[in-house]
Amino acid sequence: MKTYTAKPKDIEKKWLLIDAEGLVVGRLATHIAMRLRGKHKATFTPHMDCGDNIIVINADKVVFTGKKREDKTYYWHTGYPGGIKSRKAARILDGRFPTRVLEKAVLRMMPGGPLSRAQMKNLHLYAGDTHPHEAQKPEKLDLAGMNAKNVLRPKNMD
Repeated sequence: MKTYTAKPKDIEKKWLLIDAEGLVVGRLATHIAMRLRGKHKATFTPHMDCGDNIIVINADKVVFTGKKREDKTYYWHTGYPGGIKSRKAARILDGRFPTRVLEKAVLRMMPGGPLSRAQMKNLHLYAGDTHPHEAQKPEKLDLAGMNAKNVLRPKNMD
């Protein structure tokens, strides 16, 4: 039995639309990373870009579980001595570029390298509920309905 390897002409890319309002960041990022790579397809080939194009609207309305919104810290280094910088997740989500939280979560779930950088270009994040990709006729993907844990549930008020 020979191993199947997808050719560029065999790859079919779909456009998917995800409404991220109220979805948990980590769970949403795993679904997005899996679909960007194409691992949900039976024709998955590790060295080819066989994933789908994903549009995420309301990316500024994602939620964290527990106290991560206030406690989670993102670090980066400027490259200069003593140049460690940090910022809390709440400040990023309330700031100028709230989509970066989800973008970094997905990026850090990808394997890295030139192929992953090319696949990340198939991810389109928008803070509002509008997007300029209506011409591609994206299919709506309901992640909230797939699993109850994908949505943050309110705590019991007993």
